[in-house]
This record gives sequence, C-alpha cells and structure tokens, in this order.
Amino acid sequence: MTKIVHKAGGIAQPARVPYWEHFQHVADVGVRGFGPTLESSFEQTAKALTAAVTDPDSVESKTNVAITCDAPNSEMLLIDWLNAIIYEMATRKMLFGNFSVNIHGNSLSGSISGEPIDIERHAPATEVKGATLSELEVAHDSDGWWHAQCIVDV
Repeated sequence: MTKIVHKAGGIAQPARVPYWEHFQHVADVGVRGFGPTLESSFEQTAKALTAAVTDPDSVESKTNVAITCDAPNSEMLLIDWLNAIIYEMATRKMLFGNFSVNIHGNSLSGSISGEPIDIERHAPATEVKGATLSELEVAHDSDGWWHAQCIVDV
C-alpha cells in the first residue's frame, strides 16, 4: 500500500505504511506481512491471519492476551507466533485484530487484543488450524523493509 503524503518539487513522494496480504496456495491460505521493522512485519502477518477468518477491522479490542515465544531463528519465531495466536483463538473462542510485537534476538514478547467471536457480526469464513513450514520466509528486503510469510492450514 502506498500513500501520497506530500509533493517535493512538484513530484509526489510516496510514504509506505505497513500492510498485509494473502497469496495463492492450492488448498490453504498464504499470509504475508510487510513493515519497516521485523516486528511490524510479524504484526501485519498476524492481521493477515485474522483476515483469513474475518475483517480484522471488525474485531474490537476488548481483551488483551500476552504471548511469548522463543525459537532458534526468525522463521521459526514467526511460526510459533502465529500458532500461539491460533491457539488463543481456538481455546478462548476469540478473534484478534490488534497486535503488538517486541523481538530481542530469537525471543518474542507480544500482545494481542480482541473479542469473543460473534457469528453474526464477524461471519467467520473459515477456521485456521495452524501455521505451516510451507513457503515460510522472513527476510529483510533490498528496499530496507521486512516481509514475513507462510501458509496457514484452513
């Protein structure tokens, strides 16, 4: 997503903002997040996870849940982060729309906020069962931004 924020010398200058997207996979859903930091790419990937179920903007921040993960590398940290969110969604019967991540080395501490699922309002499209190693990638791109992605089993 690119927003035009000002014109310098008559030329529009884009300002990038973190964003998420889905990508095609034969049977499941690819989730991907982009951001200027590793943390923001993880936050956006979590939004893409929720978006596989419902519009993340429809989820109100009524309850906060803390999440911590440790993994040997950033790719496995992404899998652990997403699977922790999926676990909280399933056991609490909740959806989450707001995510905050801090990463130090291979340790993540995060906060997710959301609300109990309201079938009529959220109209869940699917149930996410788990984050997989398929198409798993966490990388610092040549333009200075991060992207994080994997396939989630639905």
